[in-house]
Amino acid sequence: MDSLQIIADEIAACTKCELCKGRTNTVPGEGSVQAKILFIGEGPGAQEDKQGRPFVGRSGKLLREMIREVGWKEEDVFIANVVKCRPPGNRDPKPEEIATCQSYLNRQIALIDPKIIVTLGRHAMGRELPEMKISQVHGKVFRRKNGRYFVPLYHPAVALYSPAQKVTLMKDMKKLAKFISQL
Repeated sequence: MDSLQIIADEIAACTKCELCKGRTNTVPGEGSVQAKILFIGEGPGAQEDKQGRPFVGRSGKLLREMIREVGWKEEDVFIANVVKCRPPGNRDPKPEEIATCQSYLNRQIALIDPKIIVTLGRHAMGRELPEMKISQVHGKVFRRKNGRYFVPLYHPAVALYSPAQKVTLMKDMKKLAKFISQL
């Protein structure tokens, strides 16, 4: 029987792509197995690699602050990434690396069975809307055939360098919170 711990153990032992060679720790994800909201980022950064936890660096602090600001508790969501090891130099994950980690993320999604998947950034969004640009669809709610909702948002890292993007991201988070409260 699959569990988040079994998946995390498999990720820790994974050597299926080159990312394993430079990692300090794997970053399988964290949060509640009963989470109704799943946030999916792109890949671990330096702090995440060091701690083995997702979104603990500067952009993670912003994400966690926004989660609390809209009235959610961190323990009520699950936070993961499309790749489970840090890409060198914080580069974007390569398509083959994303494909290699996809089975882990798919299994996590199946176990958690979230009502809403929130993707953070274009690489995470590419799982659901590969043909779209994030600037066209950020903050919009898409309903999938399986009854699950999908919401692409800008990655919090963008908001760290652009005050206007921070305003947009917070507005999108508040819109998402309102949508969820109406479900």
